[in-house]
Amino acid sequence: MASGADKPLAGKVTVVTGASRGVGKGIALALAEQGATVYVTGRTIAAGHEGLSGTIGETAAEVDARGGKGIAVQLDLADDAQIAALFARVQDEQGRLDLLVNNAIVIPPELTQPGGFWEKPLSNWEMFDIGLRAAYVAAWHAARIMVPQKSGLIVGISGYVGVTYTYGPIFGTAKAGLDRMARDMAIELKEHGVASLSLWQGFTYTERAIENLKSVPGMAAQLRSSAGSSPEFPGRVVAALAADPAIMARSGGTFINAELAQEYGLTDIDGRVVPSNRAERGSPIWQPV
Repeated sequence: MASGADKPLAGKVTVVTGASRGVGKGIALALAEQGATVYVTGRTIAAGHEGLSGTIGETAAEVDARGGKGIAVQLDLADDAQIAALFARVQDEQGRLDLLVNNAIVIPPELTQPGGFWEKPLSNWEMFDIGLRAAYVAAWHAARIMVPQKSGLIVGISGYVGVTYTYGPIFGTAKAGLDRMARDMAIELKEHGVASLSLWQGFTYTERAIENLKSVPGMAAQLRSSAGSSPEFPGRVVAALAADPAIMARSGGTFINAELAQEYGLTDIDGRVVPSNRAERGSPIWQPV
């Protein structure tokens, strides 16, 4: 844990969506270690949701324990009014916003099941609604706080799926859209000193992924044991970006977390260097603007 003198995000106000568990929780905890105030948002307030552990209250408590300030906010990203209320609360309580991490996406059980998209329910479109539309709504509200203060960073959590088939067309389209949206937002935000970018995360050992490795046929065989990372690894990259005084030079780009980690001298929580999967899974399309 960073000492009081080594917390570059002390006093910084951050919002992380989908932070009950998984990558969102990992990002919240990594930000906490750098001293950030973290609005921990998600739907889960009771343990055992969808058979998985983790609640926003538990994450907020861990944020406190790691040296940050955790504020749990129940949030349904399908409800625009709830998103508006979140950012109004941030503005009222903090008077500023330094970082928004658009991490949340719905993962329906059918996503990892065999079968064509036409064999799966149309309700799977909610991946797009939460993973892209809600991210736009959240960024819209965040920008209305960040632009007047002439600073801030909006991060979209994406992945190699943006250019490489993974699971299905809705999932890939949502992530590809997140990359493009981050780039185009950056063009309009540039003159205001606000940065926007997206990050590609490889396989992550989240609670859900660990269960899938046990139950989804063929998934374990496809994964090299060295290829995955902990949920906190992307958070370490996000924290470094949020503390980077030259962040505007990256605005508009899509970056691979493993490659940025090497630039910033970061490892995973076990000290391991996480490899880039660029050669195997594809390269980002968008460069900084």
